[in-house]
Amino acid sequence: MLGGMWRTRLFPPLLLGCAAILLFAGCTGGGASGRTPSPDPNGNSNPQSNSTGNANGGGPATTDKFALWSGGTQLRGANIFQRRVYPDVDGPDFLGPGPLGPPYTQADFDRLAALGANCVNISHTGLFTQAEPYEPDPDVEANLDALLDMIQQADMFAVISFRSGPGRGEFALFPFEGLPTELVDQSVWRNALAQDGWVAMWRYAAERYGNRVIVVGYDLMVEPNAPAAILNIFDPAEFYPVNADLLVDWNQLHPRLTAAIREADTETPIIVGANNFSSVIWLPFLRLSDDDRTVYAVHDYEPFNYTHQAPPNLTLTYPGLFDADGDGTPDSVDRAWIESFLAPVQSFMQSNGVPIVANEFGVQRWEPGAAAYITDRMDVWEQLGVHHANWLWTASHPPLAEDDAFNFRHGPDPDNHADVPQSELLDAIRTNWQRNAIRPSLLSPPR
Repeated sequence: MLGGMWRTRLFPPLLLGCAAILLFAGCTGGGASGRTPSPDPNGNSNPQSNSTGNANGGGPATTDKFALWSGGTQLRGANIFQRRVYPDVDGPDFLGPGPLGPPYTQADFDRLAALGANCVNISHTGLFTQAEPYEPDPDVEANLDALLDMIQQADMFAVISFRSGPGRGEFALFPFEGLPTELVDQSVWRNALAQDGWVAMWRYAAERYGNRVIVVGYDLMVEPNAPAAILNIFDPAEFYPVNADLLVDWNQLHPRLTAAIREADTETPIIVGANNFSSVIWLPFLRLSDDDRTVYAVHDYEPFNYTHQAPPNLTLTYPGLFDADGDGTPDSVDRAWIESFLAPVQSFMQSNGVPIVANEFGVQRWEPGAAAYITDRMDVWEQLGVHHANWLWTASHPPLAEDDAFNFRHGPDPDNHADVPQSELLDAIRTNWQRNAIRPSLLSPPR
């Protein structure tokens, strides 16, 4: 086996040397006050802002999908990760028998819902083949259908996020030495036909999933990364305007994907992340969509040198004093640092009157002070009105047990690879998720 899924999920080392800021925070245009919607007596969150139905009567609220994103923090949950299984890379059982893995069970999703989560971000292989003629892949369709069925059974919402697809390989975001070239394919950023394939793929997906009540978002591409992957550029001021509107510019592609979706589905919200791994420093350069049912996204693992320390070198703690941004000067990294770091996200939200979502963030389970870090991070999301999804809700597939850096169910001991009944990090996440008051079963279809 060349490398485990979670280890290779980490961002390429070159990002660290360039002090890339990875942020995926979220808030709503109407949630600038940071007030968390309070439940009404019927268990519905903030019915005045998200409901067009009976706010005070005995029945469930009537809502449209975008209302879930536009009334303060209402969606809190976790990511799951799915990709094709490659026996030559993964070995005989690491991700299960395939064709996609790792295998999730209904019990996996029921346990997630029981902790309080009400939304699952599905980081998934795209529905179309990576190679021409860019056509639907029945195995991928069947896998996504099965996941959605289980999430629905667990009474949670879902966001469909495509990580790979025409001209973009499964390992495009996390290549490592020894991988076959086709698995790190980035030709989508040079190939107009591949980009047309993404347009067709999202039109097809919208036709297929637009009527599924639990699907409350289409995340157009997980971490578009052309500047770094193709040009080795990490500064938006260097990238623009030289490359504006060329194939390598995400700003010319995402409006086309939105238009294709709207041909088939006018209701489901669309999620657009910024360029270069949805980095916060690229967010101001993200072209606003003409679609008024769009949510904007950033990914956030900062400070990266703290959240990704590997045992036994756990020298940084939170809160603590260390160089968080690579400028050679120690920083006081605490809640105030987090608030300052997220100020550009708040500015983007307030200036443009749009919602933002934190669909990926997290900390490795053994980091000193991890529970305090995740508590402050989640509290700031709530302060801003941010929806958020923690990385990662790991499948109970046994071969994954020791590849568990982000499996917060395993507690702080790096040598423990089984679920623990209680830990400070697990308790912090559970406490936040208990704020959820909206679930699909509480809502009736729009009238």
